[in-house]
Amino acid sequence: MATGSVRGPGRRPRGLRALGAVLALGLAAVALTACTPDDGDPTVAEPGYQEGNGAFTTWSPAERPDAPAIAGVDFAGEAVDVADWRGQVVVLNFWYAACPPCRAEAPDLAEISQEYTGDVQLLGINGTDDAATADAFAQTYGITYPSLDDGDASAVAALEGLVPLRAMPTTVVLDREGRPAARIVGLASKITLSGLIDDVLAEG
Repeated sequence: MATGSVRGPGRRPRGLRALGAVLALGLAAVALTACTPDDGDPTVAEPGYQEGNGAFTTWSPAERPDAPAIAGVDFAGEAVDVADWRGQVVVLNFWYAACPPCRAEAPDLAEISQEYTGDVQLLGINGTDDAATADAFAQTYGITYPSLDDGDASAVAALEGLVPLRAMPTTVVLDREGRPAARIVGLASKITLSGLIDDVLAEG
């Protein structure tokens, strides 16, 4: 398992090797507030805010957990089943509209969904907002990918141990077999998430 962080803007690298090069250049730190537990333990389901730094965790193919079963209905009333996207890389983004870092990362997620069309499927997961609030958020930030209505927290339960119940945003990258390959707890910067996606795509 590998961990790391990216702090600051820059040209999108290809993979984590390029990310390491960016880190070595000493990009300026950006202080961002993330809706993560106060005690710093990302597995504890408690509300609170602390500074987020774009920290990520990756799992090699040999150590990845089994593919979670995530299915339900999106805010447009359409059925969604992540299993239908086997063969693609899937990015799950846990968010809610009133979360400041969720709003901060939304434009980057919208861009990523367009740049990786055909190779990567994004899915928002929101257990807090109603359909009107979620739709207004999507229109504001130009988000065209669906968001699952997770009012029963079934998607969080499917990723128990990987996604904290109230740590928002959290982003999980699933490989082509549907297994968790990487996770970002806190704001997902474009440079970090793109690098993680590129690595999983390169696995073939």
